[in-house]
Amino acid sequence: MANLGIPQNTIAVLQRHQFHTQKRYGQNFLIDGSVLDRIIRAAQIGPKDCVLEIGPGIGTMTQYLAEQAREVVAVEIDRNLIPILQETLADYSNVTVINEDILKVDIGRIAQERNGGRPIKVVANLPYYITTPIIMGLFESHVPLDSITVMVQREVADRMQAGPGTKDYGALSLAVQYYAEPKIVANVPPNCFLPRPGVGSAVVRLTRHAGPPVQAEDEGRLFALIRAAFNQRRKTLCNAVGNVPELGISKEQITEALERMGLPATVRGEALTLEQFAELERHCPERKK
Repeated sequence: MANLGIPQNTIAVLQRHQFHTQKRYGQNFLIDGSVLDRIIRAAQIGPKDCVLEIGPGIGTMTQYLAEQAREVVAVEIDRNLIPILQETLADYSNVTVINEDILKVDIGRIAQERNGGRPIKVVANLPYYITTPIIMGLFESHVPLDSITVMVQREVADRMQAGPGTKDYGALSLAVQYYAEPKIVANVPPNCFLPRPGVGSAVVRLTRHAGPPVQAEDEGRLFALIRAAFNQRRKTLCNAVGNVPELGISKEQITEALERMGLPATVRGEALTLEQFAELERHCPERKK
């Protein structure tokens, strides 16, 4: 099968199958071989690896992955792409295509059956509208992961690796950094895709931490606290968290916890590091049942 990293080959496949991209799936196919090579290098794919690819599209990156990995499991939600994948991946016996929504797939089972329960590597060109649910779903399900290398909207990539006090810093930054070390490895302009998206993209490698970088009494409550702090970004942390009844933490209790940490009651969530949020969660009293 022809290399789909060459634009003319991608256009020929789409025309032959009379395929039209669908906005609801955020379909933008990568047509730049040099970017594909950088993704493979960033993901550090080797002959022993089992790779989970999310959203293979017409199989462009899948071909590159299959050349390097022991096995590739590609999950594609659009059933109209399955006949195309059967054609473009016909030469690769180490690829399995699953026609399913990735949010409904048992990834732990894939790791167990295909990789003996050892950590798998995830590679994806993610639709912008569903980037965060997919990435957080992968982390929060605690499936064995080595790394996640993804193409995302540049703005989202910036948010993932942002630090305290910056405009991009928020709940996504803290959630990603709790589970992994994010690193932007490539910026990708719109002309590398067909059709061209309206914004720039970036490739981010998320290297999974061996263990949580901070200690929280209750991981779920830590993230609830973080979400509350950034849901009303302009408010002080005391007011933002005190306005969330589900947390069961009063403004007075937050103020007292901040004082114990040496922080003023007027501090905003965007000023706190992940370590400070974990400390704040430990200082806050447990909700009475």
